[in-house]
Amino acid sequence: MAAHPPAFAIKAEIHELDAAAYAFPRQKTMYGGKHIRAGDMLFLFASENEGGHGLFARGIVTQSTAEPRRNPEGPETPRVSIAVSNLAFAQAPLGRAELRTFTDWDDGRPESELNFKFYRQATNKIVGISEGVAAFLTGFFPASA
Repeated sequence: MAAHPPAFAIKAEIHELDAAAYAFPRQKTMYGGKHIRAGDMLFLFASENEGGHGLFARGIVTQSTAEPRRNPEGPETPRVSIAVSNLAFAQAPLGRAELRTFTDWDDGRPESELNFKFYRQATNKIVGISEGVAAFLTGFFPASA
């Protein structure tokens, strides 16, 4: 079994950015995202494909349920449904525009990992992120949050 990532990030269609809590039913997962569970840290990105502007909040997963496959015989990306409590709002922008130039996937930079996981295949999804990316993203939030 793969190691449990230290944190996760989601890129999804989100219209009410100032909500105290969010629900994300049947979300596609990639890069370890299927291992998300209650108590995990989650960084929330409002998908630019649906008019959002990237990173806007940090939250804690309050509920996580693995969804059954719709087609047990064929290939299917694992999906989960999660509920998230909002902890803090981002203080600086971070989205496709800021990450676009980070295309050297092997350079070890947190920006490159995010660009690869979110924008190389631009579908909305939950992804596991490395400790370095979690630390990088934490810098976008108030120290007390």
